Amino acid sequence: MTNSGEPIKVALLGCGTVGTEVVRLLREQAEDLTARIGAPVELVGIAVRRPHKHTDVPAELLTTDAAALVAGEADVIVEVIGGIDPARGLLTSALSNGKAVVTANKALLAEHGGELFAAADASGADLYFEAAVAGAIPLLRPLRESLAGDRITRVMGIVNGTTNYILSAMDATGSGYGETLEEASRLGYAEADPTADVDGFDAAAKAAILASLSFHTRVTASDVHREGIASVTASDIAAASLLGRTVKLLAICERVLGEDGTESVSVRVHPAMIPRTHQLASVNGAFNAVFVEAEAAGQLMFYGPGAGGAPTASAVLGDLVAVARNKVLGGRGPRESAYADLPVRPMGETLTAYHISLEVDDQPGVLTQVAAMFAEHGVSIAAVRQEGREGESKAASLVVVTHMAPDEALRSTVDKIAGLPIVREVAAVMRVEGEQL
Repeated sequence: MTNSGEPIKVALLGCGTVGTEVVRLLREQAEDLTARIGAPVELVGIAVRRPHKHTDVPAELLTTDAAALVAGEADVIVEVIGGIDPARGLLTSALSNGKAVVTANKALLAEHGGELFAAADASGADLYFEAAVAGAIPLLRPLRESLAGDRITRVMGIVNGTTNYILSAMDATGSGYGETLEEASRLGYAEADPTADVDGFDAAAKAAILASLSFHTRVTASDVHREGIASVTASDIAAASLLGRTVKLLAICERVLGEDGTESVSVRVHPAMIPRTHQLASVNGAFNAVFVEAEAAGQLMFYGPGAGGAPTASAVLGDLVAVARNKVLGGRGPRESAYADLPVRPMGETLTAYHISLEVDDQPGVLTQVAAMFAEHGVSIAAVRQEGREGESKAASLVVVTHMAPDEALRSTVDKIAGLPIVREVAAVMRVEGEQL
C-alpha cells in the first residue's frame, strides 16, 4: 500500500500519436486524476528513439534508454510503442519486478500474452490493456469483470477502422478497392503500409484477445483464421446490395458445442455479407462496434471510435487510474483466466454460409448440375438467382446462397463446381453472416 501523499510515478514508453495524447491528458487532468486516484501522478520519464523530434514535451523527461527507465523509480509502465520487440522484454522485465503495466499493444498480447500474465502473477503486478482493442470503447473490462459471472457464447464485431472506412466508402460510392484505399491513405485513415489492416492481421490480434477473455482460453493470433479485404470487389458490394446486404470485415469468436457434447472455440476474421437491418451494417467510417452475446445478459453492443490518439489515450488513462488506485489502496486487478483451456476449432469444421456468384452457360440443365454438386457435398441451398447476360445469349449469371454448412464442405463444393464444363467462371465467393435468406 502506497502512502496517499506520495505520487504514483509513471514511465511512458513511446510518444507517438497516442503517447503525445497521454502526456497531454496527464497534464490537463492532473488535479482530477489526483482526486480520483487518491494520490498525484508524476511522469518521471518518456522513452523515445529520436528525442529531437519531441519538442512539445520537457527535454528533461526524454531518454533513449528504455531499459534504464523501466528499471528505475517508476511504479507504473505505460507502453504505447507497439510491436513485439523491444516491448516484450521491457514489459516482462517490468512485471517481473512488480511494476504495474498498462499497454495498448495488441500484437504483443495476442502472441505472448501468456508470458506477460505469468510474469505478472509471479510478482503480483497488474497488467491492464483496455486500449489494445477498439480504442476508447470500454470493451475488455466488461469482458474481464462485468460479465465474469456470466457465460459468453459469441462475440462478433468490426474491430478495424481502416477496413471499415474502405468497405463503407465502396458501398456508398460503388468505387473499387484500389481507388478507395488510395483515398483512405490520402485522408489519413490508412497507414503508408496498410498491410496489417487490410490483410486482417490487426483484426486477428484483437480477435485472439477477445476470444481469450470471453472463453477463458488462451488463444493466440496464429489460432485465428484470417482473411483480408484486398479481394473484395465493387461487384461483390453490388451483389450484396441486391440481396439487401452490405460487406464488413468481421471478427467472430464463438463457443461451439460439438455433436459429442465437447466444447471448442471458433475464432475467425474475414469479410462477410450481413443484412442491412443488422446493427453492424450501419457502423460506417472508421468506427468500431462489437456485439457480445451471453446466456444471462443477452445481447450487448459496444460502439465508438476504435482508434486515434485521443480516444486510445482515454482508454490508457482509464487503465492508469485503475492500477494507480490499486497501488494506493493495496488492491490487485483481475488475473488471466484460462481455466477452460478449450481447443480451437479448425476453420474447415466451422459452420458458415456462402454467397457464390457463377458465370455459366445459358442452357437447360445448368441449375440442375450445380444443385447436384451441392447435394453431393451435403450443402443445402437457401436462395438462387439466375439472369441472362445482355449481348451474350449463351452466357448467364447464377448466384447461390447456401444454408449453414462446414466451411470445408462449402469450399470443396465451390472447387468442384468450378470444374464443371458448364461453369465459365466462379466470379465471387463470400461468407454470409446474420439472418439467413
